[in-house]
Amino acid sequence: MATKKVIITSDSTCDLGAELIAKYNIPIMPLGVTLGDKSYQDGVDITADDIYAYYDKTKILPKTSAINIAEATDFFKPFVDDGYAVVHFTISSEMSTTYRNCLLAAEEFEDVYVIDTQNLSTGGGLLVLSAALMAADGMEATEIVEKVNALVPCIDASFVIDNLEYLHKGGRCSAVAALGANLLKLKPCITVKGGKMGVEKKYRGKYIDTLKEYVKDRIGDYSNICLDHVFVTHAGCAPEVVDAVVNEVKATAPFTNLYITRAGCTVSSHCGANTLGVLFIRKSPIA
Repeated sequence: MATKKVIITSDSTCDLGAELIAKYNIPIMPLGVTLGDKSYQDGVDITADDIYAYYDKTKILPKTSAINIAEATDFFKPFVDDGYAVVHFTISSEMSTTYRNCLLAAEEFEDVYVIDTQNLSTGGGLLVLSAALMAADGMEATEIVEKVNALVPCIDASFVIDNLEYLHKGGRCSAVAALGANLLKLKPCITVKGGKMGVEKKYRGKYIDTLKEYVKDRIGDYSNICLDHVFVTHAGCAPEVVDAVVNEVKATAPFTNLYITRAGCTVSSHCGANTLGVLFIRKSPIA
C-alpha cells in the first residue's frame, strides 16, 4: 500500500517568514487580530507595523483571537480531500485555545495530527521546519509526529525586550508584571518553558550591548546545541541591531543555517517592536 503524502501546516505564530514557508510549501492558518472594531487575519491583511502605528495613535493594544473549531475544520478539509495526511502545528496550548480547537476539528478527519509546540514564534517554527524536512525525506506522518514531539522539550526559545510597555499593558506575562514598574530600565530575557513565558535574567545597559551578552549566555560553548538551524527573530528592531546580533551569533557558534525572520502580529502585539530572540534546538531536553 502506497504511503499517504504528507503536508506540514502551521498557524501564523510560527514566524518562519515568506521564504521558508514558500520553500517548504507550508500552508499557514492565520490567527485573528482585532483593532478597535475591525478584525484582521495575522499576516494576511495586517502587519506588526500596522499594530505599532495603531498603538502609538490610540495607546490601545490589539486583541488577538484563537482559531475556532469551524475555521480549523475549513482549513484542514481541502488537504484531506486531496489525499494528504496533515501534521499541523499550533502556538502553545498554555497561551491560546487554538491547539484545543484544532484538536477537536481534527477528530472529523482521518490522518490529521495536531502538535502543541508548547512554544511561540520560531520556537514553534523550528519544529515546523524540522517536520517539513522530514516530510521532504519521505517520512510518514505518524513517524514525523513521534520525532517532532520528542523535540518539543529541546527547543531553546528566548527573547530580550527593550521596553516592557506592551507586556505590562497586556498583562500577558505574569512574571514580568510582578517585577514592577521600577524595572522598566532593565532588559528582561524571557524564556519559554513548559509552554509558558517567564523571566530568566535581567540585563542592564544599551539594548545592542545587552543583546551581545545575551547571545553569549544562550549559546555558551554550544556543545549541547544542534547546529543545523538557528533563528534570529525580531519584532521590528533597527537593522544595525539585527546585524550586530547576527554577527555575534556567527562569531559564537558555527551554525549551518542562520535565518533572520520578523515576528508576526500575534507575537509583536504582546512584546512590542524592540524585541529580539535567538532560537535553536538543543541535543537534549531542557530542564
